[in-house]
Amino acid sequence: MITEIAAELFLPTWILYLIIFLFGNIIGSFLNVYIYRFHTGKSLNGSSHCLSCAKPLRWYELFPLLSYLGLRGRCCGCGCRIPARYFVVEMLTGLLFVLGASVASDLVELGWLIAMLVVLLIITVYDYYHFIIPDELTVALMVLMSSWLAWQWWSGVLTTSGLLWTVGAALAGTAFYFSLWAVSRGAWLGFGDVKLAIPLGLWVGPMGVFSSVVASFWVGAIISILVLGWTRFERGQKRLQLSSETLTMKSAVPFAPFMIIGAGLVYFFNFNALSFFSFI
Repeated sequence: MITEIAAELFLPTWILYLIIFLFGNIIGSFLNVYIYRFHTGKSLNGSSHCLSCAKPLRWYELFPLLSYLGLRGRCCGCGCRIPARYFVVEMLTGLLFVLGASVASDLVELGWLIAMLVVLLIITVYDYYHFIIPDELTVALMVLMSSWLAWQWWSGVLTTSGLLWTVGAALAGTAFYFSLWAVSRGAWLGFGDVKLAIPLGLWVGPMGVFSSVVASFWVGAIISILVLGWTRFERGQKRLQLSSETLTMKSAVPFAPFMIIGAGLVYFFNFNALSFFSFI
């Protein structure tokens, strides 16, 4: 789709992707404000300010990515460090918008996909910091997925049997996560993760649910080993200590980001766990 649009506008494809990336950066800057003020009672209309000294940010401090780099990650007023999350969210939003544009077949799908990615990114960041998935975000995903499936069915892209298979596969994947939640009594993952599995299952479709589940656990295992394994930093020596306590996934990091990454690997990169198993 992007190639055709670029040709119609007489623009190189990379320029169009750059425009999409920059637009994603701007949206990412707004998402940072939304994530910080979500469920705090603070209005989104307030001016941006330093979280340490409350100094209002000037216009040249509000450029996505560039301002963070120019300020070297510190407030020019008090010198306190600006959380790296602001830069990461802006960068990820731009990259996700480019990724969505690269796979979308038309503008309708691109708009829907961008909305999906925005909500998924908010869930990832919010769950990472607060270990909870707000129900309204899960409901937003369900509305987006339901409307997209309804559009595909109405336009004839998705048959009735295909729709039923998609819903059935999503429920099967959710049942698996529910069983883990029930057996562990919420120790392995939260019930919010179980609810999140429904829209993610609808997203990847009947052929991708199994691979999405497998990928989520693989990603979780890799990140747990790489990040949670380094538990002590002694003077002059780094010490790697792995134990059942330090590698308790839910006590250290939330599981929703792993589920979202797993679903993304299936949707964008056609990850197939069965093919991988047959390869090895």
